Amino acid sequence: MKVTYYGHATILLETEKAKLLFDPFITPNELAKGIDIDTIKPDYILLTHGHVDHVADLFTIQTNSNATVICIAEIQGWLNNNDVEKVHGMNIGGSFNFDFGHVKMVNAIHSSSMPDGTYGGNPAGYVIYADGKKIYIAGDTALTYDMKLLEDEKLDWAFLPIGDNYTMGVDDAVKAAFFINCVNIIGVHFDTFPPIKLDHEAAKAKFANVGLNFILPEIGQTIDL
Repeated sequence: MKVTYYGHATILLETEKAKLLFDPFITPNELAKGIDIDTIKPDYILLTHGHVDHVADLFTIQTNSNATVICIAEIQGWLNNNDVEKVHGMNIGGSFNFDFGHVKMVNAIHSSSMPDGTYGGNPAGYVIYADGKKIYIAGDTALTYDMKLLEDEKLDWAFLPIGDNYTMGVDDAVKAAFFINCVNIIGVHFDTFPPIKLDHEAAKAKFANVGLNFILPEIGQTIDL
């Protein structure tokens, strides 16, 4: 299993059976100008919520790849109304067996609306069970005690937002790592906009000081999980 980081909160998780793209926001991101979205051909696109900085390239990539979109039920309705039929709707606490593995939708504390102002349902995170691994994608979220519900999952990796202002920052992400009982953390949702500019060395030090394996990925970097 491997993951490629495309900037902001956009990651491509490659399992043995499928490619899973999360929250496609690439072309509007000046930091990701070197990424050609026409080369990204996922089998599934998973959305944590509807904000434009998580769905900007959704239609283009879905059209190019014919990917199935996995999302909250309200976003499913919005997509169907916008001529996207390959959608699997879910809701918080629900899970489903796909051809690549098992997906559970979990709680996130944030807000959600679509780029046109349509109500986007509740924000969410995901736990992916595939290739013998358990991967947590938190989505945009505050620190929440609901993360404690993942403590016994024995997660292999977790993707946590760390940019602050719109989501939890580094200090709360460190707490989140202990809530979910996961030592391998990859930071996302940082540097894209002025309010979420990150002090990289300070962030790395805070995770290292408490014994956590923390990766701050470069855009375009691929990491073996």
